[in-house]
Amino acid sequence: MSAVYINSAACISVQDTLNENFFENLKPENSTQVLKAIEPAYKEFIPPAMIRRMSKTVKMSSVASKYALQEAGIENPDAIIVGTGMGCSQDSEKFLKNVLDNNEEFLTPTFFIQSTHNTVAGQIALGLQCHAYNFTYVNTSSSLEFSFLDAKLQINDGEAENVLVGSTDEQTDRTMELYKLNKTIKKEENFPVDYLTSTTDGVIWGEGASFFVLGKDKTESSYAQLKDIQISNRLDLEETQQFIEDFLVKNNLKNDEIDAVILGFSGDKESDSYYKKSMDLFPDSALLYYKHLSGEFNTASGFSTFMACHILKNQEIPEVMMINSMKKEEIKNVLLYNHLGGSDPSLVLLERA
Repeated sequence: MSAVYINSAACISVQDTLNENFFENLKPENSTQVLKAIEPAYKEFIPPAMIRRMSKTVKMSSVASKYALQEAGIENPDAIIVGTGMGCSQDSEKFLKNVLDNNEEFLTPTFFIQSTHNTVAGQIALGLQCHAYNFTYVNTSSSLEFSFLDAKLQINDGEAENVLVGSTDEQTDRTMELYKLNKTIKKEENFPVDYLTSTTDGVIWGEGASFFVLGKDKTESSYAQLKDIQISNRLDLEETQQFIEDFLVKNNLKNDEIDAVILGFSGDKESDSYYKKSMDLFPDSALLYYKHLSGEFNTASGFSTFMACHILKNQEIPEVMMINSMKKEEIKNVLLYNHLGGSDPSLVLLERA
């Protein structure tokens, strides 16, 4: 298989990640149930008449994708692939509210049309006038990883040279209320959260959009080489270490050759036990976490991939992400391990470009 490079990375998140100096200004959050993304001035990127008709996830994705394409120097990609867990849930809620308020009569179809999960990829293509391959993956916490896998196959098969890959999820008031009721979101009495040693259930919920341009050629802007991806539907706790070790063997790597491991600690005591189990495999690696910066959501791994790209390019690890004090002189291989509530675990291996 030919090499696949991440040639640009853009992210809109709870942190000010569109700012060039965001690396020095990362602020952890451990006392708020729901975290809102820091949004840009959309009117600088999108015509005002269009902004009114766009949901938050479409707006965030439109801007993040523009940043990613601009950095990679690509006007029109050969494919657009987007991963999302919840899709355009704002418009879904508006449509369902209309159904209830109007007794299922005289419904405006607009919200229904815009509520489909593939709206994001479609709107980006419309904006670019791009008629290429356009696909959306809805696979909970591994939606981005499936998108990466598809893009990698497209490039290796010679179907595409440059692929725009993104992940996006937004919050809605009603869904957040339901998540509080079913204890997905942590109770206020359990704050502040210690992400690494939490003894309570639930998470702090976030949102965001991350976009990347994957290409077959290494460029001046390249961040990393996307070496491999492994996705599973479900793992027992005892199977965690074997899942990771098999992945490393497949890629001819020893445990101590992984320079940094980025783990998705969310502050949920039960699901975080998987990450604790995996830490034992890497006594000589820098162990990092990130959901205290992004919040938990279906495609939070987009934020960790974005951070991993900058860590590889800058050869620097932000102190706020460190679990242990291990630092290597060169950061060459970074392993990302993520899941959502113990389900849909994924591994992504990045190598310095």
